[in-house]
Amino acid sequence: MLSITLPDGSQRQFDNPVTVGDVAAAIGAGLAKAALAGKVDGKLVDTSFKIDHDASISIITEKSPEALDILRHSTAHLLAQATQRLFPDTQVTIGPVVENGFYYDFARKTPFTPEDLDKIEAEMKKIVAESLPVQRRVMPKDEAIKFFKDKGEIYKAQIIDEIIPPGEEISLYGQGEWVDLCRGPHVPNTSKLRAFKLMKVAGAYWRGDAKNEMLQRVYGTAWLNDKDLKAYLTQIEEAEKRDHRKLARQLDLFHLQEEAPGLIFWHPKGWSIWQVVEQYMRRVYRETGYGEVRAPQVLDVSLWKKSGHWDNYKDNMFFTESERRTYALKPMNCPGHVQIFNHGLHSYRDLPIRYGEFGGCHRNEPSGALHGILRVRGFTQDDGHIFCTEDQIESEVTAFHAQAMQVYADFGFSDVQLKIALRPQPRLGDDATWDKAENALRSALRAAGVQWQELPGEGAFYGPKIEYHLKDAIGRTWQLGTMQVDFMMPERLGAEYVDEHSQRRHPVMLHRAIVGSMERFIGILIEHHAGNFPAWLAPVQAVVMNITDAQADYVAQVVADLQKQGLRVEADTRNEKIGYKIREHTLQKVPYLLVIGEREKEQGLIAVRTRAGEDLGQMPLAKFLERLYAEK
Repeated sequence: MLSITLPDGSQRQFDNPVTVGDVAAAIGAGLAKAALAGKVDGKLVDTSFKIDHDASISIITEKSPEALDILRHSTAHLLAQATQRLFPDTQVTIGPVVENGFYYDFARKTPFTPEDLDKIEAEMKKIVAESLPVQRRVMPKDEAIKFFKDKGEIYKAQIIDEIIPPGEEISLYGQGEWVDLCRGPHVPNTSKLRAFKLMKVAGAYWRGDAKNEMLQRVYGTAWLNDKDLKAYLTQIEEAEKRDHRKLARQLDLFHLQEEAPGLIFWHPKGWSIWQVVEQYMRRVYRETGYGEVRAPQVLDVSLWKKSGHWDNYKDNMFFTESERRTYALKPMNCPGHVQIFNHGLHSYRDLPIRYGEFGGCHRNEPSGALHGILRVRGFTQDDGHIFCTEDQIESEVTAFHAQAMQVYADFGFSDVQLKIALRPQPRLGDDATWDKAENALRSALRAAGVQWQELPGEGAFYGPKIEYHLKDAIGRTWQLGTMQVDFMMPERLGAEYVDEHSQRRHPVMLHRAIVGSMERFIGILIEHHAGNFPAWLAPVQAVVMNITDAQADYVAQVVADLQKQGLRVEADTRNEKIGYKIREHTLQKVPYLLVIGEREKEQGLIAVRTRAGEDLGQMPLAKFLERLYAEK
């Protein structure tokens, strides 16, 4: 007799071994029809998985958080089957789930065309209509290698040979005539795969190594239903309109060029945005007790070896030599801040000590990963480090949380999710230290009254971290701020303070950033606002323009008066029609267009229009200033 425990605590008894599908059917026909997979004693399995012992079971349906990944994984198989039906000379390699979809890498001499993708997608829909059962079987390693070699699938055979230990059995999944190497789980049949679209083709090296063959990577997206698919495709269209690289050209903000890969040439308007962000964050430093510091860009590698970066991060670092010494461009600011802390003896009464720096960092990102100013090799962080006692962690983290949430609200982000990234492999320190660090973050977030999600294995090598994930205007999520608890680096770099018993102790080091990379944050702001920055952030807040040459002197006076108030204002006194000027500056997304004709000149007024086309009428300069200040 088998006893099956369901998520609500109820139990079902069965006389013989049963499958997950059998359990779903025993509960109800509707659940059996909706079942995509199951979870047996915490492990995801197919609906065909046979249970021969007492177990806890949950049925995975479209309402389950695991459903989307399972559907996308199965749709990747659907893509591969359709491709090989249409193009039998194609070999399949790997096809994982990625954010918002999946991809499959193919080995094929002839490049895929957009027309080919249309044909493949149509064939995928035919296979869905065939409602092919998806069936799992196992095979000994040697037999599996021969099986795939006989099919001409050299890449699959190589994967098995290199990754699977000797003597192990291999899991295979088949649907119709098509079979693939896979751990699963998968949907019970192809009819479950209803909402998908193939997106693009890109190049990819076999096993990610540039020394290997170039493959063709076909990307696709898959969703639970057509409504979600349509919403995502609409989001993609909107994202293309908001692409920060296109808007940068249109608004003359910055550019990138081949001679400086991953580095940015800031133009005056773009640098104006940078300065607004930096000065805003500098005020946050001042108001929350941070002393702004500056550490060197280049440090001897001996320091990076002591800090642990050499063993855990050297592949991402740039190095240089001088006088037979090796130096590294700093990828992070933290070791430099420890040196500043170490320059003098501190008492427990001095703690917490908070340092902040707009520190320039360099990381040797692969060229294929670079993306506008969202992923670069040289960047500046609003970086800060807090040296404190263990008892001060909770209050410092909760204070930082309040700071971060206010900053995000001021920049126009209202939907923020928190996650705690937990211990990775490899890492510094022992499990007891990591337990203490992770629990400190949990305790602080509980004190702040917020909910969070946990991400096993995604912490930094020296400590766990809270991540702030912001949703933008079109629903995309960006990871920005972090707060990290670090017990390791202060000890490795000799940071000490004298406690209340006159004993020397290592402080806890909290690594914190709110906007993170300034470059990336500005790129996100450009796309979030679609270039229509709020007036306080816009590179040009207003343009003052005349109707005829007779108002040119008054235009100059108005511009001068506004600039004295610290506003970013330009004059346009060109001999052009006023309608032309308004259209041009509207396309440049200037928040306010100030028009001056003869009546405005005589009465000492300005006629105010917004970039949205709203006519606010005539008003004195003082009233316009009140409106502008109210937007900050």
